[in-house]
Amino acid sequence: MTFKAAAIQMCSGVDPARNVETMARLVREAAGHGATYVQTPEMTGALQRDRAGLRAVLKDEASDIIVREAAKLAGELGIHLHVGSTAIALADGKIANRGFLFGPDGDKICDYDKIHMFDVDLDNGESWRESAAYTPGATARLADLDFGKLGFAICYDVRFPELFRQQAVAGAEVMSVPAAFTRQTGEAHWEILLRARAIENGFFVIAAAQGGVHEDGRETFGHSMIVDPWGKVLAAAGAAGEGIVLADIDVAAVHAARAKIPNLRNARSFALDHVLPTGKGGVAA
Repeated sequence: MTFKAAAIQMCSGVDPARNVETMARLVREAAGHGATYVQTPEMTGALQRDRAGLRAVLKDEASDIIVREAAKLAGELGIHLHVGSTAIALADGKIANRGFLFGPDGDKICDYDKIHMFDVDLDNGESWRESAAYTPGATARLADLDFGKLGFAICYDVRFPELFRQQAVAGAEVMSVPAAFTRQTGEAHWEILLRARAIENGFFVIAAAQGGVHEDGRETFGHSMIVDPWGKVLAAAGAAGEGIVLADIDVAAVHAARAKIPNLRNARSFALDHVLPTGKGGVAA
């Protein structure tokens, strides 16, 4: 099964109404190029570092304009539209970093809440605490679609290979990694991590990213890309600004790669033996 995929790069601001207009324009353009699966980046609806400002524009899922517009677009264009994620208000006052997949009929197929929270302290004083505002997800998702089996991750999830491996073992052929990587971490690790996840699991990776300097002052890395199961970058965007990355996805390539290097099948369980050298309370191995 072959299909055309699109990863949309955005530089979302603090106003969901403006962001939804940008999303709709780029999705329509991608569909016009023949894409039948279109993915937008993490936090499509708004990138707002100020927690009070973010909460002021948040809606629950039933009222969210990104969700509403994405469902409409998917049905109108007859495509699978994957909102990489947007911030959704929860009843307890916290926030979900939630992705949505809509089918060609406009109906929601599934959603996915980002599991791993970006709680880090980087160089030059850059620090993030997603867990202070967001509720982490607890369930991975695998959607069995007509073009293949699609797995889900969001941004920081890419640093946890066990999430990807479990979905690969369950049959995932395409993995989605929408993101808003910081410039600092993106320069160091973005492409390396995406290619590693593709190679070690033998599947396609589609990663729509935020890119540029945002209204809230943060800078994201961009470089949205699509990677094949052999680790080859099929297409990539630049560092900043809007863009559409397109590639033809042949799911047969997944099975070909896994036949050449069947590491999913060859994996073995093992014990870990912690050995102390003599003189430190242990015995020689």
